[in-house]
Amino acid sequence: MASAAASSPLRILCIHGYRQTGGSFRDKTGALRKLLKKQVELVYMTAPHRVPPAGTEAQEKESGSGSAPEGDADPRGWWFSDIQARSFSAQQQCEESLGLDESLRAVRQAVKDQGPFDGILGFSQGAALVAMLCSLQEQNMEPDFSFRFAIVVAGFRSACEEHQKFYSAPLSIPSLHVFGLEDRVIPDSMSRSLLPTFQDPQVLTHPGGHFVPAASAHRQTYQDFLKRFL
Repeated sequence: MASAAASSPLRILCIHGYRQTGGSFRDKTGALRKLLKKQVELVYMTAPHRVPPAGTEAQEKESGSGSAPEGDADPRGWWFSDIQARSFSAQQQCEESLGLDESLRAVRQAVKDQGPFDGILGFSQGAALVAMLCSLQEQNMEPDFSFRFAIVVAGFRSACEEHQKFYSAPLSIPSLHVFGLEDRVIPDSMSRSLLPTFQDPQVLTHPGGHFVPAASAHRQTYQDFLKRFL
């Protein structure tokens, strides 16, 4: 019992969604931190690309409809699907994207500066990025990455043609995929389409929309997934 109590919490790098920042994502995941406070230490980083202003409705829709307007004063993104407009839509088909290489460098630097990390968690566009990072790790293209597990919340396969290389083979990294059945931003069908990218993916669904669920009903699933890495 003493050894279990003394075990170090799992360090997890957190990758926010489009139009969020590390700070605003931290605010929006306060319930998750409280739910898992004895098991994990969540470390947040911010994407390198500033997102051009959009209407209030679009901002709330894309950032997860949380009430932290001060955190989203400088909204960021990991890549743009529309190169000319510097905008992003998960449904937009494109041949090339803008900004992914810079984001990969930013994650690489975060791992060097703040790592090592046991796992990685991503939300929405950040979850799509997590799948790409896991692919690079398994292809031995990122020697500094040593993530033991991934938590993918409201994830999806990128519709950009140049990103399809990340989905060539199922990934062996243990993964927990979390998505809402009423998500209007990333419909659950899009999140389900990412599942074959991973071997033996574990799934947690919730009846809500576009957010990271952290009710007491979800605690057991998170804990059961995480306990094998403690």
